[in-house]
Amino acid sequence: MERVEAELFTDAGNDAVVRLPGRRFPGVLVQGDTLRILSADVAELVELCAAGDLEEARQAASLLQEELGAKLQRYTDALDAHGERHPF
Repeated sequence: MERVEAELFTDAGNDAVVRLPGRRFPGVLVQGDTLRILSADVAELVELCAAGDLEEARQAASLLQEELGAKLQRYTDALDAHGERHPF
């Protein structure tokens, strides 16, 4: 393990926006439990599509889109608040 200093653009809670040394743009720190939940949500979506349950798949995809959209909004808000360019 290596210890480094990072720039913190938001509070240190879940979905913290940080820039690591040597990186041009900040990233989003996703906690392990949140990453596992997102992975499970995608797996559920794949299973629903494979089973042909398109209505349930649409609902699952919509929830996933909302969750990721909220993370993206937090990221762009943090960059805007600090006068940083977006990487996209």
